Amino acid sequence: MRGDIVDGTFETGAQLVELVLAEKYGTSRTPVREALRRLEQDGLVERGDRGTRVRTRSPEEILEIYEVRIPLEATAAATAAQRHSDFDMIRIRRAQAAMDNTPTDDPPAMAANNRAVHETIWAASHNGTIVDLLTRLNNHLTRYPATTLKAPGRWHEALAEHHELIDSIDQRDATRAHDLARDHMTKARDLRLQIYRDEPAE
Repeated sequence: MRGDIVDGTFETGAQLVELVLAEKYGTSRTPVREALRRLEQDGLVERGDRGTRVRTRSPEEILEIYEVRIPLEATAAATAAQRHSDFDMIRIRRAQAAMDNTPTDDPPAMAANNRAVHETIWAASHNGTIVDLLTRLNNHLTRYPATTLKAPGRWHEALAEHHELIDSIDQRDATRAHDLARDHMTKARDLRLQIYRDEPAE
């Protein structure tokens, strides 16, 4: 269920009905109820008079998330530059190759492969706290799974930024990796907020 929320299968604002979910996942309502409780604690769903829904984020909340995520991403990249193994670099470059070859008419795949690159960089930091926190923060940004990458020119720009960042990690240039990751995520934040504000009200 968490994965279906994160990848956009359940859209923002979608109502989550226990009976329907139990049938979808082939289980009883009790584990579904417990899963919804945990998702509520993680801020992915919200309960109200009309039941449980996938949580909607305000621009202010998105900004708060990025205020924490940007420095953490920069720290992860810098730490990965210092601690990565040869195998880590193989995993990172393999993930980036998959992203490079992603069809641009497949937004879910674009989002998934972009996330995979970031996750391999986090893992290369060999810091479990960084990985846990960034995973949680990234899960909060589910309203637009791939929209920042669909902004005009952003996909190819993001690919170039990734390659530059990965090279700096490979070269163990922690300062450059930190700055490149910070700038990369700052652009993502600005695009996400702009897309949110430009979205027509329902």
